[in-house]
Amino acid sequence: MLPERAAENGAYMLKRIKAIQSPLIREVRGSGLIIGIEIKQKVAPYLAALAEKGVLALPAGMTVIRLLPPLVITPYQIEKVLESLEEVLA
Repeated sequence: MLPERAAENGAYMLKRIKAIQSPLIREVRGSGLIIGIEIKQKVAPYLAALAEKGVLALPAGMTVIRLLPPLVITPYQIEKVLESLEEVLA
């Protein structure tokens, strides 16, 4: 059940993140709930901004924001992450 849920939630998150209109985003890639957002600048200030909004994200190199939410993430939590990403990357 969790693998299917991870695949569904991951596909939904990828679709929504790819739809974000931001000149900062270079590429969005992922597998299941493991998602990488490559941006055109260093990620440190964006990770700090996400943390201020309650979203824990990690760097994957100098220019990639890595999201690795738990498999039991709720739809409400997914929406909060997506809203925060839109605000920070706008």
